[in-house]
Order: sequence, then structure tokens, then C-alpha cells
Amino acid sequence: MYTTADIEKALEKVMATSPRSAWCRGVKAYAVELLEEIQEAIDWNEEHGKGAESYTASELEKLALNGARTWSEFSEGGCSLFYTEDIVERLCTPSEIRMFRAGKRAAMFHEHCLEWQSRALWQAFRLILDAVREVAADPVTI
Repeated sequence: MYTTADIEKALEKVMATSPRSAWCRGVKAYAVELLEEIQEAIDWNEEHGKGAESYTASELEKLALNGARTWSEFSEGGCSLFYTEDIVERLCTPSEIRMFRAGKRAAMFHEHCLEWQSRALWQAFRLILDAVREVAADPVTI
């Protein structure tokens, strides 16, 4: 069970990471957005008397999914980036972006950009859970 304080600390921890690849930078951006959405959902629940003192990993995922059942449904439902160009800019290197704009990217990878985004969102949530677990396991220091 994770408290709202753990979630806030996890956001700080994720924001402090320095990913090296374009993909990992994109995953980090998704993780920050998802954590902010989770915090907003928790705040809304507390304002309306539905808040909890702590949350399980599955409850956090449910809050992050915002009504969607899967990360694919979340992505395809427009809950994150919607335009192909935006997804490519978030997840690809500059050379991959140039290839995509030249029409070569689709031929290189046999996936739709929403599928890339679904996978990146899932990885972002895994990053969130790792961060929350790590800060929850840390002893409290004064």
C-alpha cells in the first residue's frame, strides 16, 4: 500500500532521472504526466469524500488508466498524445524523425505509432511503480 506522500516523492524521483535515449526520455515524459494525473484523481477523490489513505499498485494503475481497461485502449482512446507526429517527436531520435517525415519510418517498423505509445505508457507506469516502491521502502529520515 502506497500513501499520497509516496506518490509525491515518486514524482520527484522520476523527474530527477536523466534518461539517455530518446525512447527513455519519452517514457519519462509519459511517467510524469501519468503521475500528475494520478495526483489529480486522488485530490478529486479526497474532495468528494472518496479518497483513501493508501493505494495498491492495481488501484494506482486504475487511476492512471482513467477509465480505460488497457494501455492500448488508453492510447487509442486519445487519453494521451493523439497525433502521429507528436508521438514520433516524443519517442524517436532526430534521425528517426527525419526518416519518418520522409515516409520511410512506417516501412522500417511494422507498428502503428499508437502501439509504440501503448508500450511506452506501460513502461512509464512500470517506472512509476518502481519509484513508488523505492520511496515507500526508504526509511523515514528527519
